[in-house]
Amino acid sequence: MLEKTTRMNYLYDFYQSLLTPKQRSYMALYYLDDFSLGEIAEEYNVSRQAVYDNIKRTEAMLEEYEEKLLLFEKFQERSKLIQEMKELLKEGTPLQQTLLEMVAELEKLD
Repeated sequence: MLEKTTRMNYLYDFYQSLLTPKQRSYMALYYLDDFSLGEIAEEYNVSRQAVYDNIKRTEAMLEEYEEKLLLFEKFQERSKLIQEMKELLKEGTPLQQTLLEMVAELEKLD
């Protein structure tokens, strides 16, 4: 469950601008603020089932966006490559230290 939550949080970060305000709100409350379905239903004066259906549809949409755009996959690959570069450049020559600093700057861009 934690792995799914983490993935949904990342997908939400990447694709939230493609969601409706209601979808954004439900997802933020459920995944970021850890509200229960019942708490969200009470907040919006709808049924728990309506909240559940909306969240499930939104999760499917986020997965479809990722399938097409691959923003999260590319982010993960960049992060992995940056980490590998940092490991190769540790405790090296002044040139390696400069490169390590440049890698750190690249990392800040994500």
